[in-house]
Amino acid sequence: MSGNHNQSLDRALAIVEAAAETGAHALKLQTYTADTLTLAVNEGEFFIRDEQSLWKGQSLHALYQLAHTPWEWHAPIMRRANELGMLCFSSPFDESAVDFLETLNVPAYKIASFEIVHLPLIRKIAATGKPMIISTGMATLAEIDEAVQAARGAGCRDLVLLKCTSTYPATPENSNVLAIPHLRALFGCEVGLSDHTMGIGASVAAVAHGATVIEKHFTLRRADGGVDSTFSLEPGELRALVTETERAWLSLGQVRFGPGDAEKKSLIFRRSIYIAEDLKAGDVLTSKNIRCVRPGMGLAPKYYELLLGRRVNKDVQKGTPMGWALIG
Repeated sequence: MSGNHNQSLDRALAIVEAAAETGAHALKLQTYTADTLTLAVNEGEFFIRDEQSLWKGQSLHALYQLAHTPWEWHAPIMRRANELGMLCFSSPFDESAVDFLETLNVPAYKIASFEIVHLPLIRKIAATGKPMIISTGMATLAEIDEAVQAARGAGCRDLVLLKCTSTYPATPENSNVLAIPHLRALFGCEVGLSDHTMGIGASVAAVAHGATVIEKHFTLRRADGGVDSTFSLEPGELRALVTETERAWLSLGQVRFGPGDAEKKSLIFRRSIYIAEDLKAGDVLTSKNIRCVRPGMGLAPKYYELLLGRRVNKDVQKGTPMGWALIG
């Protein structure tokens, strides 16, 4: 949900309901205040001047004040999500947020990409014993390793790493989903994608490369505005994401060849060798009187040249599937 509630609890609950209707499995909040993230300074590096930024012209403190989810909203949001069959958890941004979320008995925690270097926070969360998801946007391999070691060393047993590109929105070209199987191999944990691209293509590609968790920002309508609305999915798009990533996941299957159980009834539509003219015993098989046609009840076409010049050992009608018993 991030800040897409636009400081309205009613809208936040409507987002919960819309997400549940799409089939999403979980909803994630963000738990912080402007004061726990930054200083109330309106100049210098505390003021956003980047011409490419969605948030140009705001101070960090003002932006986070606008985007934060009031802590008193967490309980009703989580309760509504649970009533609708979704898990609900959060990204805490400091230790006090973890203490607060523990009073709500959240089922899991998420470390945002910007907090992956906050090892004390990671250790505090790991000590709860609950599953942890860590976004890896901007992180070097060494930084990811430090975060993983901190988490596991402090008691985390269920860990997910999310490939992430920390630009808003991100482009498909910068998504690098090929890193997903590499992360799985290096760290021996579940992997996924925190996807800030427009659309669902990158997420589907991630599942095809082994992602088991997909995170997307979600809103009711991008036109309603909000701090994260520009790169958030709308309900119809999230529903498509749920459907298509499940299809991608189911399609992975296993490495196998030959007809599967569902394909066996289609074998009849292969070509095979059939008698193409009525023949008398002793007639020679030629390119005119045997043909490779459908259905597949006769000998395989690979035997065609071998059969030419052989003689049938009995009268045979046109349309008879060729078999070894027909030649002497």
